[in-house]
Amino acid sequence: MNDIIIKTLQAQDAAPLLQFELENRAWFEQHIAPRDEAFYTPQGVQRHIDQYLDGYAKGTWHPCLLLDASGRIVGRANLKDIDSTTASAEAGYRIARDAAGQGLATRALLHLVALAQQQWRLQHLLAYVTDNNPASARVLNKCAFVQGAYQDGMECIDGRLYGGHQFIRTLR
Repeated sequence: MNDIIIKTLQAQDAAPLLQFELENRAWFEQHIAPRDEAFYTPQGVQRHIDQYLDGYAKGTWHPCLLLDASGRIVGRANLKDIDSTTASAEAGYRIARDAAGQGLATRALLHLVALAQQQWRLQHLLAYVTDNNPASARVLNKCAFVQGAYQDGMECIDGRLYGGHQFIRTLR
């Protein structure tokens, strides 16, 4: 997967994004809390994109897509809760099941780090990982994030409450 393009989400990405989310729904829901059922419709995904692009225009979000050589979405990466006062944001990513284990999460996270530094001039990035997702914690460690405080009851996944850790990377 060397021919990966990472681009900012656009309004016209709704149909392929819905396909990506539907194809990977069960996979994602093993690791993170499920989205509301209304999300998984053309209108729901368009509302989602509109909210993200509104946040991008306001400087509080930077939503990205990872595309393979054929233009198929194979992942997502976001800076969210961008705060110019604290010069911080939260980084998040999700990779398609059939693309997992190929270094895409690392590439996505390094892309977010570069955006945070160069475009948004941030000083800190945060990320949160539940105990049931050690692969994501390894990616964060590989990208120079440091594990921080443990938090009980971070997320409910498949009816089970998981704790996890905050991770932080200082950028400047």
